[in-house]
Amino acid sequence: MSERPAPPRPDPAGSRLAAWWHGSLRVRVISITTLVGLALAAMLGTVLYQQIGEGLVAQAVDNAQRDASQQVALAQEAFDSTDRRDDTGLSLAADNQMQSMAGGSAEEGRRVVLWPALDNERGAPISGRSLGANVTDIPEGLREALRADPTNQHVVVVPMSLAGQEEQVTSVVVGSRVSLVRAGAYDLFLVYPLLREQETLDLVRQLFVAAGIALTLLVAGVGWLATRMVTRPVEEAAVVSHQLALGHLDERLPVQGTDELAQLATSFNTMADSIQLQIRELRSLSQLQQRFVSDVSHELRTPLTTIRMAGEILYASREDFTMPVGRSAELLQQELDRFEELLTELLEISRYDSGAATIERHREDVVALVRAAVDGVGALADRLGSELVVRAPAEPVAVLMDGRRVSRVLRNLLSNAVEHGEGRPVVVSVSATEQVVAVSVHDHGIGLDEQQQAHVFDRFWRADPSRDRTTGGTGLGLAIAQEDARVHGGWLQVGSAPGVGTCFRLVLPRQATYVIAEPPPPVGHPAGQHGADHDHQVPPVVLALATQGEEQP
Repeated sequence: MSERPAPPRPDPAGSRLAAWWHGSLRVRVISITTLVGLALAAMLGTVLYQQIGEGLVAQAVDNAQRDASQQVALAQEAFDSTDRRDDTGLSLAADNQMQSMAGGSAEEGRRVVLWPALDNERGAPISGRSLGANVTDIPEGLREALRADPTNQHVVVVPMSLAGQEEQVTSVVVGSRVSLVRAGAYDLFLVYPLLREQETLDLVRQLFVAAGIALTLLVAGVGWLATRMVTRPVEEAAVVSHQLALGHLDERLPVQGTDELAQLATSFNTMADSIQLQIRELRSLSQLQQRFVSDVSHELRTPLTTIRMAGEILYASREDFTMPVGRSAELLQQELDRFEELLTELLEISRYDSGAATIERHREDVVALVRAAVDGVGALADRLGSELVVRAPAEPVAVLMDGRRVSRVLRNLLSNAVEHGEGRPVVVSVSATEQVVAVSVHDHGIGLDEQQQAHVFDRFWRADPSRDRTTGGTGLGLAIAQEDARVHGGWLQVGSAPGVGTCFRLVLPRQATYVIAEPPPPVGHPAGQHGADHDHQVPPVVLALATQGEEQP
């Protein structure tokens, strides 16, 4: 068989983060408030930044257009008034005018490009020239616009490669048409780098980032302060509630002021006072009931002893009486036995209720106890036609336990199995590991449904009140058996199905220092063969118990 791939291991960091997130209301409120504040700050900063940037660009474009109009007018006037008509003179005049428009340094101020127009009909005797800007960065559409409408300015904002700058700089390019004597139409492009505007935007962005961080911290601080004011009383309420759950009923919340939290604390304290009063009343009532049961049981001992002595005399002389009187003596003796058993079990229950039950542990062989219990109900099994089958290890299974109580549990389980087994076989299985031992009692009788299983360990409960009792049980046996299992640190479980049968499983630790804290897996249905053959299946034993003496389904 191929091995299954191992499941992916969970991320411990993610698990811790999720536990931290879900385990603190303050963390969730502060985190959500901070994220919302950060998102609002980012949205507001983005909108303001865009508006400031658009305003700076619009202002730069307006300034560039006004300045370009003046510069173009001066340039055209200079070109018209020049007395140079040869190409060299025109070229020198064009260079001087470009230097004049560019300012003292080509790395600062305007950048100038003078280029033959697309519709220059004179062959452009003066070659195009550029001062501080790359002519290839000028959009072709701008030149087309000048050819289509040479009388007006045309403006574009594009990135330009400028002298003295390593990277392209967003610039305002204003295109105008000028005319040179004998040279024809030329396009004059004035480039206005937005360096100052970019510096202003960078400064604004830094201020916005700093303001956003400060605003986020402020929002986080306000959220922390607000949640502290709210969650601190809630944390105090949680601590006091935990103390109340542990039994410290005198714990109360401090009441400060008259606001909603103070009203909550007052209501909480009122509720705690009411719960404390009710618990005290219930404890007092429980103690009275326990004392009543114990006192009545003790007080009935004396008259019961007298009645039993008289009943035994009548029972011994029943042959001398008439038949009705003799039968009455027999019935009296049976009911006295049941009455005495009921008193004994009531005293045992009262000890468990009052917490006075103690166990005397001794190292005993659980297999020997099982066989002794089987022998004890052998006569009842023979009378009802049920065969008792024991499946146990051949070697002893030593358990540190109170043998008297465990024997009582086994006798009770076996007598119930025989009584409700409908004459079919009853199988007793013993399995053990180094730490625990399990004893299962299986019958194939009428069985129990889920609702009946939920009440099977209730006191004085009967699965079928109309069913005749063979053994005259008191209705307290299974309740006492469950308490006997608990006082050993073990479990008593039941699994059943109507018409299939019932399985009771007693699981005990083999050492006093070992306690089975978690409940074992549920008991399966004892789905076996009806009849005399014993090759039927039994449910698996819990906690990986060895399968010695017990078959698996």
